[in-house]
Amino acid sequence: MVEQHKQEPEIPYLTRIQVLGAMGATAIILLIVAKVSLHFGNFSLFSWDYLNQRELLLGVGLGFVITALSGLTYRLWTAYRKSADYYLEVVLKPLALPDLIWLGLLPGLSEELLFRGVMLSALGSDLTAVIVSSLCFGILHFSGSQQWPYVIWATIVGMILAYSALLTGNLLVPIVAHIITNWISSYFWKMWQLRQLKNKF
Repeated sequence: MVEQHKQEPEIPYLTRIQVLGAMGATAIILLIVAKVSLHFGNFSLFSWDYLNQRELLLGVGLGFVITALSGLTYRLWTAYRKSADYYLEVVLKPLALPDLIWLGLLPGLSEELLFRGVMLSALGSDLTAVIVSSLCFGILHFSGSQQWPYVIWATIVGMILAYSALLTGNLLVPIVAHIITNWISSYFWKMWQLRQLKNKF
């Protein structure tokens, strides 16, 4: 008789407190790195005009576009779908619906400040800066050897967000787009998960 072994995840499943703690700690670390870089670096951030209604709406619209592209990629690219499901299960499964607010705000603010605010500006706000900062953003989402499709997609999203900062000169656009993308995608994934649980009973 052949014994079947269930494949264990490359990173352990976390509790709700561990996920929220990790998000908070990561956000604090990224903000500290951004602040230190700004203090010692010889560059300036993009403006952060949060009163600009046009660019606020542009950020919201871009968030919807990225979410739609992500959904299309999820349906068409099997390797990405498996990679995204694993990542989302580890991160989202332990969280309650109200926790998704933090899932949008903490990464949206800290990651954008570091990658599109500090790194993009420090590297020269050109094509090389877009590529390097986006690759670093993608690598931040790496959580195991099977996660390369998720890293590739995060890198592409990073490039879209970087160009939105370059074209508008306003860091508000990628921040809002990032927050909206996280909120919508995480909400729909949680709703899908709850439907799956209901169908079992």
